Amino acid sequence: MTRNSGGRPPLKIEEKMNYRVSVKMNTEQYYTLKAKAQSAGMTIPEFVRVTIFKVNVIPRLSKDEAWLIRQLCGMANNVNQLAHKANAEGYFTVTKEWEQMAVLIDELIKRIKKCSEKS
Repeated sequence: MTRNSGGRPPLKIEEKMNYRVSVKMNTEQYYTLKAKAQSAGMTIPEFVRVTIFKVNVIPRLSKDEAWLIRQLCGMANNVNQLAHKANAEGYFTVTKEWEQMAVLIDELIKRIKKCSEKS
């Protein structure tokens, strides 16, 4: 016959909380966190853990992605110049330039999509 030693059963190794993370906050940040935890009916550590795993972090752009987007912004400037030229000289005068610009923009957008799929 085994004797019940009482107390809580030991936690499994994956359930143990072995790591502590310190975060410095100013007074306003701390009281905001405390208020949010209280309104959720949780302790601050519980609230932080739940929040960490529910949040969706969007990674920063890679250098390649940032370069491609700068290129796209430059092309937007060129499109604007074409629009001014079309208004001044007529739309048919810029048709060929517009078609070339549309092809370049399409290629650049495809490169941006391809680059973001790698990430």
